[in-house]
Amino acid sequence: MKYIAEIDIMPQKEILDPQGKAVKLGLHNLHIDSVGDVRIGKHIRLEVEAETEEKAKDVVDTACRQLLANLIMEEYTFSIEGVQE
Repeated sequence: MKYIAEIDIMPQKEILDPQGKAVKLGLHNLHIDSVGDVRIGKHIRLEVEAETEEKAKDVVDTACRQLLANLIMEEYTFSIEGVQE
């Protein structure tokens, strides 16, 4: 069966986010002052072929831990949805 994984990778809260700070400053320069903190991350969509949802989750988790996320500085979450063919 085919599954779609939606993965979000964000800097850990303890890590400074220079991109987020630059965006917040840009918003301030546009007089958009109601925005608090800004954090910039990555969104990745994977199509996974697996026998079960549990196996698809294992594949996605392994991909995140070993390639997609730098676990020293980033954290990740993901959701998986089956696709009807």
